[in-house]
Amino acid sequence: MSINTLTDWVSQNASLLLGATGQTVYMVAVSGLIGFLIGIPLGVILHTSKKGGLLENVRLNQILGAIVNIGRSVPFLVLMVAIIPLTKLLVGTFIGTTAAIVPLTIGAIPFVARLIENALLEVPSGLVEAAQAMGAKPFQIITKVLLPEALPTILNAVTITLVTLVSYSAMAGTVGGGGLGDVAIRYGFYRYDLVIMVVTVIMLIILVQIIQSIGDSIVRRVDHR
Repeated sequence: MSINTLTDWVSQNASLLLGATGQTVYMVAVSGLIGFLIGIPLGVILHTSKKGGLLENVRLNQILGAIVNIGRSVPFLVLMVAIIPLTKLLVGTFIGTTAAIVPLTIGAIPFVARLIENALLEVPSGLVEAAQAMGAKPFQIITKVLLPEALPTILNAVTITLVTLVSYSAMAGTVGGGGLGDVAIRYGFYRYDLVIMVVTVIMLIILVQIIQSIGDSIVRRVDHR
């Protein structure tokens, strides 16, 4: 490919690729935010309601655990198709970037919940017992002991979730979800444009690397262990 040809290709496809990248970031950011707002409390409940936990409720733990396991076991492509009626009910359509946020969020919630539960398991039980001995209430223990002590692991879980959502958002492109995945399917696959396909893959890799690098940097700053 000559320089002139390359210049022409960039001028023709730059806006398409930049727009698709913006759509991917939008989907990942919104679904990640909602997923964290629901998934983190759910993970805390899973941890504290288990047998011997701060707020022991074995029955609740079993029900929530089963729901989370079901949510994690459903392949994302199947999930997108299965909840089309819900997606259409919530946003009025099942095609486009905003519509893709619904399955992305539902896919993220159980994923986040298990990661948070595992993060809280790493907090030494001695710290919790010491807080209880000093008369701390369960809510105080959760907010002042469990979450602060598990913060580095929680932030790492956030990074893992965002990276996973990038791959999920690419899959959403197979059903008209928009973003880089949609460009790869419509232009790279259906139109047999290998260059578009390769460029979208590279841009997805760069996006993942940026998220991972920022996440690792933040974890290093807050981890004083």
